[in-house]
Amino acid sequence: MKQRDLKYPCLIAVLYFGMNVNAQTTPKDSLAKEQKIEEVVLIGYGSQKKENITGSIGIVSAKDLANKPNANPISSIQGRLAGVQVLNSGTPGGSPRVDIRGISSLTGKTVFIVDGMITDDISFLGPQDIESMSVLKDPSSLAIYGARAANGAVIIKTKTGKSKKPVFNFNSYLGIKTVTNIPKMVNSDQYIQLYNEKLVNDKVNNPTFLNRSAYPLDTDWYKEILKTSIINSNDFSAAGSIGKLNYYGSLGYLQDEGNLAAGQGINSGSGFNRFNSKLNLSYKINDNITIGNNFTFSKMRTDQALNPLLDAYSSPPVYGTIDPGTGGYQYFTLAKVPNSRAKLDLYRSQIREERLLNNIWGEYKFLSDFTLRISYTSDNINSNKYEYTPTFGYVPVADQKPTKLITRDSRTRNYIWDNTLSWKRNFGKHNIELLAGFSRTRNSYSQAYAEALNVKYDGSNSSLAISNGTDVFLTSFDEGERNVIPYQDRIESFFGRLNYDYGGKYLVNASLRRDGTSKYSANDRHKVFPAISAGWVISKENFMSEQNVFNVLKLRASWGKLGNPDVQRAYTLNTTKIQEGAYYGENGAPAQTIDKIIDPNIGWETTTGRDLGLEMGLFNNKLKIDATYFDKDTKDVVYGIVQGTVSGAGNWNNYITNAYSFNNKGFEVSVNYDTKINDNIKIGIYGNLTTLKNRITSVANGSYLQTGASLYGNSIIRLQEGQAVGSYYGYQVQGVFQNQGEVDAAAIQNGATPGGFQFADLDGNGVIDTRDKTFLGSPIPKGTYGFGVNLNVYDFDFAIDFQGVFGNKIYNFNREQRYGNESWDLDFYNNRWHGEGTSNYYPMATNNQAIILPNSFYVEDGSYIRIRNIQLGYNLPQTFSKAMSITKLRLYISAQNPWTSFKYNGFSPEILNTDRVQMGIDNNIYPISAIYTIGMNLTF
Repeated sequence: MKQRDLKYPCLIAVLYFGMNVNAQTTPKDSLAKEQKIEEVVLIGYGSQKKENITGSIGIVSAKDLANKPNANPISSIQGRLAGVQVLNSGTPGGSPRVDIRGISSLTGKTVFIVDGMITDDISFLGPQDIESMSVLKDPSSLAIYGARAANGAVIIKTKTGKSKKPVFNFNSYLGIKTVTNIPKMVNSDQYIQLYNEKLVNDKVNNPTFLNRSAYPLDTDWYKEILKTSIINSNDFSAAGSIGKLNYYGSLGYLQDEGNLAAGQGINSGSGFNRFNSKLNLSYKINDNITIGNNFTFSKMRTDQALNPLLDAYSSPPVYGTIDPGTGGYQYFTLAKVPNSRAKLDLYRSQIREERLLNNIWGEYKFLSDFTLRISYTSDNINSNKYEYTPTFGYVPVADQKPTKLITRDSRTRNYIWDNTLSWKRNFGKHNIELLAGFSRTRNSYSQAYAEALNVKYDGSNSSLAISNGTDVFLTSFDEGERNVIPYQDRIESFFGRLNYDYGGKYLVNASLRRDGTSKYSANDRHKVFPAISAGWVISKENFMSEQNVFNVLKLRASWGKLGNPDVQRAYTLNTTKIQEGAYYGENGAPAQTIDKIIDPNIGWETTTGRDLGLEMGLFNNKLKIDATYFDKDTKDVVYGIVQGTVSGAGNWNNYITNAYSFNNKGFEVSVNYDTKINDNIKIGIYGNLTTLKNRITSVANGSYLQTGASLYGNSIIRLQEGQAVGSYYGYQVQGVFQNQGEVDAAAIQNGATPGGFQFADLDGNGVIDTRDKTFLGSPIPKGTYGFGVNLNVYDFDFAIDFQGVFGNKIYNFNREQRYGNESWDLDFYNNRWHGEGTSNYYPMATNNQAIILPNSFYVEDGSYIRIRNIQLGYNLPQTFSKAMSITKLRLYISAQNPWTSFKYNGFSPEILNTDRVQMGIDNNIYPISAIYTIGMNLTF
């Protein structure tokens, strides 16, 4: 069990006194603003009163995002919403992964609709610019977005000006970031002991034992490459109106140094910088016509190191960073592991990105009931990346290579054109709203690739030019290169929706969308996505009029269908050129042969979902409960399978087609309680819980796929019917052989020896082979949860948020991937087998490959509970604020991730892999940091 205590806040207080703001309105206006956010929910192409919502939608307000030291706004909602799992990246500037109600597809991402623009990454957006979010969870809510929302969608509305008087906000915080739960590794004495034990265990002839006198150093490699760092954010905004013009403008700058110890050699560490600006304008030409523009520009720089964390994990502590004999970096002779300090110092890589997102829109109201809205959004991204690998002079001459520079200049050009016509009318108690729309989207990407050798770096980025090197290789933007093929795809859609309610009591929502995509051939280009949902507000029935417990009691149900066209697909056969592959007499000529067979009939993935929910508001709406059961099926999921009948093809064991069907079902409940004890004391308590069962329900031709990380050709993941996505596959360890008698009495097992694993003979045939492999656990949590408390006492406020998961497993690939004399962690040293009776779970130190076959020893509990945020604030009394001619002044200190309790033998049980198939494999994951900040809220 690992725990870490809160520390450093006092140090931060000494270092810095910052300023921060959340509100963009005066206190008089803010109450009305918050009330409006509670009552009105963003839905696809519009908004709706919360009481009339029939789908399952999670709501996030600006205050839920404020004062959190996260570059990406989505990171701040971790643990806040039922049915939504957010996995954060420890990498500065890294985007989190959002899984809504399980895994529906192995490709594609959750999309974000920012002021009408659809994107899968909002790292460009400052949290302070967001007014509200709506997380669409059920297919009936998502179906209006059709093909774009198969993996869920989040609608984001940015702030606008409202008050006539200008309101200015300034936000600044300074934080200290420190890596917590650093794995403890063996010291030099322990390493030497294990090394010598290994020689004895492996019965090495004429072994050369290590002795401490020959290796006097004792290096903690994590201390060599990790550091405590600084994160700082500054934001300024102005909002208001001038006549018929409403405006909101902001400027922001974020700097995150990262926890890799940069600053030596030519390295660039893992820092992240972002400048972002925003301007939202709306102008009311007359009572019927309003036009507007939402403009966002951001500039980001991300430094990337060359994976020093895994090297530090594997590095023997008997070596130092510097060779005392030469004064240069130390070369390891005992293990083939790079010197992580040298690698961090000498390798340099950086990404610079500029992004301009511009939304122009207009609304025209006519005939009193009709509204026409036209919106055009362009999203332009220019990204420049370089990777510079110097000559590593500390390695043997035979292994030295010339310097190499690689550059990748990419361009992304996306646009979306939306046109909607809505009609809203009341006929007594009958309330009807109709929406019809047309949308067209185009996404394109291209990249120019270049590489050169013998480029000399003089300390400036200008020296890192391809023209300064030799052996130059170039491609242009419009031709394929070694890693990326330029592409362009288009989607054209027609959609419609009906919202109906009778006296706010009986609710119906129905939608239909028809999508056509350029990714498929003409006979499979279009798909129709229907959805329907209904609600019954029981609390408005006459028989409920006399009770005083329920303010709201609503039953809702929904059904809907979605599609995913973002799948791997190719129309042509993959061929490989063979020099002199065909002969005419004695003369050879180049030829081609088929290397991979691609299924030409790959089509849409489709998801069908059902949802049944109950909403309750009790005791004057102080207590709110929302409980939902969901069940969704995804068919024709595109991924690889074993196709043994394909003769001669290189991809027989990974034949890509519409192969899989998935099911995700579960139950989610959220509870919120808010009460006002008196005018000076308020308390709020919230909690949510989601249970989930994911299962592969069918595989094409009854096949399977062995995939994921592998060691010596032994893959860890197996996709097979009846199992959860990403399930681990290997041998079940039933103990450790204590003596030769146990080895002789057990099933025949290759490499069996005292101190080694005893694998279970599952088929009972007396021989341990691949037929004895079994499923060892799933990376998908059986449950996720979050809860917290908010307290306001006079001028003080306090908030604490907890978050966690349970029922999932992590595969510790860091521990498994051994090739020789890599280091060990201290947990292994303390619990290893080193003689009969010493351990029946941990093996001995050995190079026996039977130890590192995929097995249950490396499958560990991924459950954890974490204090996600703690914040203590003080609001300056109004009398002092008025004397200073300001509206609001609030001081605060906060801590993010200060404490996590878990059992996993690694940095963190929160494992983020962008590949959903390998979602639970820890293979050099960047650690999550604790962040301690101080700031102040200011509005004037």
